[in-house]
Parts: sequence; structure tokens; C-alpha cells
Amino acid sequence: MLGDNLPPPAEVVALFQQHNITRMRIYFPTTEILEDLRLLASDAATAGDWIDRNVRAHWPNVLFRRLVVGNELIPSVAEAQFILPAMKNLHNALSSAGLENHIKVSTAVDTGVLGQSYPPSAGKFTAAAGDLLGPIVEFLSSTGAPLLANVYTYFAYVGNPADVSLDYALFTAGGAVVSDGELVPEPVPRCSGFRIRGAGEDRRGRLGGRGLGEWVAVGWQRRRYRRQRPDLQPEPHPPHAEGTPRKPGRPIETYIFAMFNENKKAPGTEENFGLFYPNKQPVYPINFQTQSI
Repeated sequence: MLGDNLPPPAEVVALFQQHNITRMRIYFPTTEILEDLRLLASDAATAGDWIDRNVRAHWPNVLFRRLVVGNELIPSVAEAQFILPAMKNLHNALSSAGLENHIKVSTAVDTGVLGQSYPPSAGKFTAAAGDLLGPIVEFLSSTGAPLLANVYTYFAYVGNPADVSLDYALFTAGGAVVSDGELVPEPVPRCSGFRIRGAGEDRRGRLGGRGLGEWVAVGWQRRRYRRQRPDLQPEPHPPHAEGTPRKPGRPIETYIFAMFNENKKAPGTEENFGLFYPNKQPVYPINFQTQSI
């Protein structure tokens, strides 16, 4: 939504329907109804009012699946301390409305919360992230909610091309790239899922994360900018951007970032993650199956 030339919401919903996209992730409702995280954390009545206005007013015509409290705030943003109490207040408000089994409350982290990431099954949170995420993981386990992770394979490759091969980042490697005993984490998102889950189950499960699910958002930028480290930036042609992680064993709920190129993002890479141009024309051919988990 960070663009001044994007189509109106009704046209966006129609575009989703046209392409069999059955779910969307919205990063914020609208500026008119945003609530301060501190207020949601400190006042149960405010959380209840937020649920009434943003969820119950639209249910069941809109089937909400997750409420994400804070996106990539842990551990560096001061407001991160308010995430768990806000999650609890929103969960309690959903319970009062009889929706706790339909809508799960969580938070979203990036891979920067990991202090140890190899081997993936031995992933550990940094000390700062662990202090915040330990109680959060316990809460998620008690409510049956997943921990949400944003994984950008493009940045994984560009930031560390010596250790992250292009085939690994694009899910085109012919076999296992990372060795982890009997576990075979394949592409970057799957491997990151193992790392996040491993961190959640660290210290023999004392973080309370046994059975913790994972939810992944993945993205790949579309346009190459030769002026920005041309030695590292590959041509992101359509097969690169269309790659999706394999899902051995249990499914991973995955959202592709993002719907549109957004001209209010930082110029260069950040503004070119969209599946569509603002005029609703596809950036590259896409095909979404109608079946979803």
C-alpha cells in the first residue's frame, strides 16, 4: 500500500479474484483505525474495541486467519516490549467474541532474530531476541498459533553470495545444499523455517516451542539496477521470481511478497517486489492454483 498510484481497494480485490488469489496479508488496516501498540498492550478495552471495529464488523464476510502484532519489531525497536501484552489482550478479545479458534494472534520476525543458524535444526535466537521471544513462543504454543517469519531469498543471496548460491536462493539446486544430519532443509525459506523452529525449541524446549508451526512470507525483486553492486545482483527474470518452496512433510503456509510495485518504497530494489504494476498488468506471467491449505 506504499504507493501513490495504486488502484482502489475494490479493484485490488477483483484482481485477486481474477487470478485465484484466495488470501491476502494486509500490513495495516488504514491510518484512520490504527491503534498505538502501547495502548493495545495496556488497555483491554481498547483491544476489544479494535476487534469490534476491524474484525467483528466484517466477520464472516471476511474470513480473517491471523492477526500479526508488530512486523519485524523484535528485538531492536523499543515498542517490541509491548507486543506480548497486546497479543494477549487481542487474543482475549477474540475469545470473548467466540473467534479464538478461527483467528490466531502472533507476531512476525525476520531472520535477524537468529544468533546461530547452522546447522538449521540448532538455530538459536540472539540473547536480545530470545528475552522477548521466549515468553511469546510459550504463548503461541498455548494458543496453537504459529510464529511468523519474513524470508527474503533475494537479500539472502545478495548479502552473502559466497555462502548462498543463486541456485539455492531460487529453489533450483539439484539436491540438498545444507547438510543437517538426517534432515534435508532444501531451499532458503524451508531452511529458514527449520532455523526458526529450532530456535523456538532451543534448550530442550524450555522456550515452550515444541510443535511450533511456521508461517513464511517470501519475496524476490524484479528489476536489476546495475548501479547498485552489479557484481552481486542477478537478472531476476520470471523463473526466478516465480519460484516457490517445496513442502516436504507438513505444509508451510506461505504468502508471496508483494502484490504491487510501490513507488513510495526506497528507490531501487525495495520498490520492485510486486507481482503487478500499479496499472494491474502482471510483471511476469503468474498462475495460482485454486486449492489452498
